Amino acid sequence: MTRRLTWALPPALLLAAAFLYPLALVVRQSFRPDTGGTSLQPYTDVLGSVAFREALWTTVWLALAATACCLVLGFFLALVIAFVPFPGAKAVARFVDVFLSFPSFLITLALLFLYGTVGMANGLWTEVTGAASGPFRFLTTPWGILLAEVTYFTPFVMRPLLAAFSQLDTAQVEVAASLGARPGQIVGRVILPEALPALAAGGGLVLVLCLNEFGIVLFTGAKGVTTLPMLVYSKAILESEYPGACVVAVVNVLVSVGLYGLYRVVSRRAGA
Repeated sequence: MTRRLTWALPPALLLAAAFLYPLALVVRQSFRPDTGGTSLQPYTDVLGSVAFREALWTTVWLALAATACCLVLGFFLALVIAFVPFPGAKAVARFVDVFLSFPSFLITLALLFLYGTVGMANGLWTEVTGAASGPFRFLTTPWGILLAEVTYFTPFVMRPLLAAFSQLDTAQVEVAASLGARPGQIVGRVILPEALPALAAGGGLVLVLCLNEFGIVLFTGAKGVTTLPMLVYSKAILESEYPGACVVAVVNVLVSVGLYGLYRVVSRRAGA
C-alpha cells in the first residue's frame, strides 16, 4: 500500500501543479472584482448580463446539435465502412485515424476556401452567372459553425464505432439475413445494440469537445455568434475584464464537468 502511494504521489503533484493550481487561481480571481476585496459581484454582473445568457444558450444548442449530427452521420459512415464491401475501405478507416490528429482550425480553413466569401464556390458562381458576388455566406452564421464542428468531430464518433464493429460477430448478421431480416432490421436489432456503448463514448466526447471549442468559432469569423470560450476571450483579451472572464471560465468548467459526470452515469448503465 505504501509503495502504491509512493508511485502515485509524483503524478498527483504534477497534476496539481499543472492543472489544479491554475484552476484554483481562476476560481479565486472570479471572486475578486476590480474594485478590490472579495465578493460575489463579478458573478452577479456576469450571470445577470444578456451577453452571458446568449453565449450560454448558443454554446449549449450548438454542442447538442453538433453531437446529434455527429452521432447520426458517424454511425452511418462507420456502418458503410465496416459492413459494405467496397475498394479502399481499409484505407478510409486508416484515414479516419489520421483525421483525428488534424487541428480544428485546419478544417475550418478548408471550409473557408470552399464556401467563404472569396472561396471556390462563390468564385465559380460569379464566373457562371456573372454576378458581383456569390450566394454562399453561411459560414459566418451559426450554421457554418455547426457544419465545421460536424465535419471535424464526426471521426471522433466513427473511431470507437469502427472498433466496436470489428469485434462484432458477423455470424449474427449472417443468421439474421438467412432468416429473412431486412437490412434495416439487422441494423436496428443486431448491430445497433452492440454499438450503443461506442455511441455513448463517442457522443460524450464530442459533446464535451464542442462545449469547449474555440478555434472553429474564431476562424469562421462569425462576429454575431458568441460561445462561452469566445466570451472568455473577449472579456480577458479585448476588454481586460479578468474577473468576468474568470467567472465565465468557471461556469464553462462546471458545465463540462457536469456533463462528463452525466456521461459517466449513462455510459455505466449502458455498459460502456
